[in-house]
Amino acid sequence: MPKIELKRVQEDYGFEATDEYGNTVRMDSSPQSGGKDFGVRPMQMLLMGLAGCSAIDVISILKKQRQEVVDYKMVVNGDREPNVEPSLWKDINIEFHLYGDIDQEKAQKAADLSVGKYCSVAATLVKAGADIKYQVFVHPTA
Repeated sequence: MPKIELKRVQEDYGFEATDEYGNTVRMDSSPQSGGKDFGVRPMQMLLMGLAGCSAIDVISILKKQRQEVVDYKMVVNGDREPNVEPSLWKDINIEFHLYGDIDQEKAQKAADLSVGKYCSVAATLVKAGADIKYQVFVHPTA
């Protein structure tokens, strides 16, 4: 079972979370709630987790298809439910930007498989009511 340890390291809301391998992430509340921009907001971390999970899937699928991924970038935007507590992610938009000698159809299929089947973070967010939409952009390299 994975283990996360969280400890306060800066003022009221500055935390560091460490996994069982020693990897650390900094978290903080928003400045409007008393935070000091020490780290990522926990809800933003969910979007980061979605990006990381899906990126691993997409690159793994494309490597198996012998596609040459030279570079990779994602842009993830989200809107949360207004005026409710807790305020969950409602609409999430993802842009996959793949660079290299990559077939557009294979890239699209890899994203489809990731978001719709393999990415546990995407499945968790969808079960919580989020609507995830995405676009795939392939940028050939010279």
